[in-house]
Amino acid sequence: MKKTIYIFSDGELKRKDNTLFFEGENGRKFIPVENTSEIMVFGEVSLNKRLLEFLTQSEIILHFFNHYGYYVGSYYPREHLNSGYMILRQAEHYNDGSKRLYLAQKFVEGAYKNIRQVLKYYSNRGKDLEDVIYSIEKLGESFDSTSTINELMAIEGNIREYYYKAFDEIIQNPDFKFDFRSKRPPQNFLNTLISFGNSLMYTTTLSEIYKTHLDPRIGFLHATNFRRFSLNLDVSEIFKPIIVDRTIFTLLSKKMVTKEDFEEDAEGLLLKEKGKKVFVQEFEDKLATTIKHRNLSNNVSYRRLIRLELYKLEKHLIEEEQYKPFIAQW
Repeated sequence: MKKTIYIFSDGELKRKDNTLFFEGENGRKFIPVENTSEIMVFGEVSLNKRLLEFLTQSEIILHFFNHYGYYVGSYYPREHLNSGYMILRQAEHYNDGSKRLYLAQKFVEGAYKNIRQVLKYYSNRGKDLEDVIYSIEKLGESFDSTSTINELMAIEGNIREYYYKAFDEIIQNPDFKFDFRSKRPPQNFLNTLISFGNSLMYTTTLSEIYKTHLDPRIGFLHATNFRRFSLNLDVSEIFKPIIVDRTIFTLLSKKMVTKEDFEEDAEGLLLKEKGKKVFVQEFEDKLATTIKHRNLSNNVSYRRLIRLELYKLEKHLIEEEQYKPFIAQW
């Protein structure tokens, strides 16, 4: 299984023969090319053309994040699996209102049902969440009656509003009160963790899309435009509750991240390097966690589940099998 490499400090990414290494303030770190699928860069890193050619040959993706941990862009090797046929099928399903709406509904259904699973998991462990679960279940009953993407996203937004309010009951830490969802910049510690985790989820899903025939620029729930990828945002909605949010709950319940792991600057709050390292380690551990797959009859990691979700989407687009989102069963 190939791994993700994280770079947090400033320095230079270099190649010598068939060896890749990073030179930073803490010295030289070798990167095993044959075992690396992607590199996530949080520091200021120098690159050169020769290095990029090597990354292309090695099929290694670079993802870049800014000072606050927000995703800002990627370097993709040549699009070796891109299929003109699949791109046409994606475009067809995007341009056909009913076909696009079906997929958008399924992405939101997957997000909603996994949110409900997270809430039920903690409810079964003594958290007072019955009222929240009831409220989101009532909202969840209205997905199939939606006729527009905007209407669908409004319902999804209301579900998340109830869901986020439940975080205080789950976490029960006065330093990590939710208050309200805030972004760019987040206004408190908990929102900072949510934004950082979501950025990791979006880029992880983007890397998995690269390994399929799908084009990340054509999504269905999130509009396709000139500025960004959108398919990774769609698919990430399904997995954020069971990967990102549960990572956050683990970090806070075990006090692996505290308020001392944050700092303020002129624009807002950010997670310090130590906090980022702890977060990405727990995030990677979650991605590597395996569960019994009810259809394959064997154990599958959460990272592999993301790829399997994309394969299911491919089958739907070529009309081989109707798409249904992954729903956690624990």
